[in-house]
Amino acid sequence: MQIYEVGGAVRDALLGLPAGDRDWVVVGATPQQMLDAGFQPVGKDFPVFLHPRTHEEYALARTERKSGRGYHGFVFHTAPDVTLEEDLARRDLTINAIARGPDGTLVDPHGGRRDLAARVLRHVSPAFAEDPVRLLRLARFAARFADFSVAPETMTLLRQLVDQGEVDALVPERVWQELARGLMADKPSRMLAVLRACGALKRLLPEVDRLWGVPQRPEFHPEVDTGVHLGMVLDEAARTQQPLAVRWALLCHDLGKGTTPAELLPRHHGHEQRSAKLAQALAERLRVPGDCRDLADVVAREHGHLHASNTLGAAALLRLFERCDAIRRPERFALVLQAGACDARGRLGHEDDIYGPADRLPPLLDAARAVDTATVAAAAQARGAKGPDIGRAVHAARADAISAALAA
Repeated sequence: MQIYEVGGAVRDALLGLPAGDRDWVVVGATPQQMLDAGFQPVGKDFPVFLHPRTHEEYALARTERKSGRGYHGFVFHTAPDVTLEEDLARRDLTINAIARGPDGTLVDPHGGRRDLAARVLRHVSPAFAEDPVRLLRLARFAARFADFSVAPETMTLLRQLVDQGEVDALVPERVWQELARGLMADKPSRMLAVLRACGALKRLLPEVDRLWGVPQRPEFHPEVDTGVHLGMVLDEAARTQQPLAVRWALLCHDLGKGTTPAELLPRHHGHEQRSAKLAQALAERLRVPGDCRDLADVVAREHGHLHASNTLGAAALLRLFERCDAIRRPERFALVLQAGACDARGRLGHEDDIYGPADRLPPLLDAARAVDTATVAAAAQARGAKGPDIGRAVHAARADAISAALAA
């Protein structure tokens, strides 16, 4: 039995990056030998075991053969005679196909170290094109390693994978999983760029893909192109380390601009509501978690009003807070403001702008939330108010509180 460290931990160590989860491959062993050594089985499609002390994953060396469409369409073979080199040959990228032995010796049959030095994402073998998940993985690696290029021959394989319809076999949960990881990388725009270049974005996220080539008013968007703006916004979210819900909301915030009639361009009147509708449909299709879906809805509908909030009076500001459910959920409204700031800064020449609403709106919201609604309601009832009239009295008291805060 021989044990080697493989995959991302080896790659990241060679890049001088912090170590993450470690994975191991075991050569020359049977499942029974692993069980006898105290390992716990966890694999369903092929034998994977958890170490009895470290709980790290140890997989038996294996080969695979394509047996159908999609990423489930594989037959795996494990046996004591499967070599390390055969196991490494089934991996996706050369930089992920490096193994390290117990003595530190590196096994690198596919030139992974060379591609690390050259900053290239390159497939190990033509079998790469058999698994559509690998396309998504490569795109998110491009977002994580922003200074890496995609080898031309690998881009050709990506296009082949799309043309053959393999991308269409991906299940929504897996698309969301890989997309979310790419959004959380250092440069999410690179993920979108790779997906666009191979044609996968049009198949997986057509609502997003159609934003490229759509012009915006240059006095507000010097970068003009809506797709370019989207990439800048997402990269600003990464730069400021926003959570996933904010990044997803930003991915969706301008979707409606892709459906603006050509005769109305470069203006996009009403795009906010169209964006919200498209964002909801996209979230349902990909089965996006509720917190991401809900924040995207609010940001899509209200980001324009946020940007213009310095022109709003107390009554209009209160209506904005109510539409955002900010009085009940101030912590989510804080995320809405963060999304607004990224949107405002994701424009050519505006990267260092101060986003006024982020400073102006929280104190006004605090004033509205500080109203003692029980006291206001009791006073209204004492005057004979009932039902909706009590609600209007509370609304008026909050508007007065905002007005006083504006005047202070």
